[in-house]
Amino acid sequence: MTKKKRIDVLLHKFVPKHILLTKEESQLLLEQYRIDVNDLPQIFEKDPVAIAIGAKEGDIIKIVRDSSTTVKSVNYYRYVKKEKV
Repeated sequence: MTKKKRIDVLLHKFVPKHILLTKEESQLLLEQYRIDVNDLPQIFEKDPVAIAIGAKEGDIIKIVRDSSTTVKSVNYYRYVKKEKV
């Protein structure tokens, strides 16, 4: 019987930093931009990065991507959603 190697997707060079926002941080974000959580792009709960950081349905993830052409970094936000089966 062979053992499967577990790969930490967060350590891959092409995966930007993902930060799970607290409920308070999520609420401030939505108020700041005057949006509803459903206005954010979505990421599925079964996404390897969502699993790795412990994100559950209803959470908001902040993605920090370094930029070599514009500013130091660019922030993106994703709403965690269950995948329809």
